[in-house]
Amino acid sequence: MDREWNDSQPIYRQLRDRVVAMILDGVLKEGDPLPSVRNVAAEYRVNPLTVLKGYQQLVDEGLVESRRGLGMFINSGARGLLLQGERRKFLGEEWPRIHATIERLGLRLEELLDASANGRPSSDAAPSKIAKAKLSGEEPKS
Repeated sequence: MDREWNDSQPIYRQLRDRVVAMILDGVLKEGDPLPSVRNVAAEYRVNPLTVLKGYQQLVDEGLVESRRGLGMFINSGARGLLLQGERRKFLGEEWPRIHATIERLGLRLEELLDASANGRPSSDAAPSKIAKAKLSGEEPKS
């Protein structure tokens, strides 16, 4: 887990989100124990009640169960629940913004796939000779 906190949301919520990311990434699997509240509090220098509040959110969401005297464990089916929820959130909140940007920029599917595969825009997406000429202040040649 990242040791840095941001001011955009409470620390307990950031802790919850980090555990969710670890479950989605497969770092924590169904049946795995969560790190103890005390260990997380000491390692990240936060109040144990803050860690407990983050963990309690996971319990409330049905992702984690508390076993008296043993700790907290990832529930069976937690990853599936998270994937379903995160997909719905992405498609409802993030995708419309991304799609609007794609439309606004006139990007083609091939360009997006190539950029995704290579980690950079395709050569087809490079500025045209006309665009380069306009940027440099020259008169475009036909």
